[in-house]
Amino acid sequence: MKNVELTTLAYVEKDGRYLMMHRTKKKNDINKDKYIGIGGHVEERESPEECILREAKEEAGIVLHNPRLRGILTFLIDDLYEMTFLYTADSFEGELTECNEGDLVWVKKEEIGNLPIWEGDRIFFYLLNTREDVFSLKLTYVQDVLKEVALDGVKLPDWRIWEK
Repeated sequence: MKNVELTTLAYVEKDGRYLMMHRTKKKNDINKDKYIGIGGHVEERESPEECILREAKEEAGIVLHNPRLRGILTFLIDDLYEMTFLYTADSFEGELTECNEGDLVWVKKEEIGNLPIWEGDRIFFYLLNTREDVFSLKLTYVQDVLKEVALDGVKLPDWRIWEK
């Protein structure tokens, strides 16, 4: 397994909708055709907050105000080991620009579950809607199938918590 990759992910909120990117334009994209938030890899000597601010500007053309850390996501996907700092933001300035990785769209929160998203994303959307504290979520995938989930260090035998 490789060293850990550090990334950021943000869901910008406006009028009951989240800004999402439909990943359709990037070659060899693990997220191809899925909907995800904006974000990217933490660069050398950069904090997660600096990263998400930079990525929001680069990918969407917006300046986030007070992004709020909501969770730390650990992804184990085959040989990928990634830790992602998950943010939300409800204030920004600027107009959306075109992104070279996908199409930016505002999606009603209640419609996100109908989109092609990773199964583990359903869990953290549930947590974003039901918890105020910062959570830790570990998602283990084998060939794009979610196999194991741990929340705050405890394995969940039934991770379909959003359905309960």
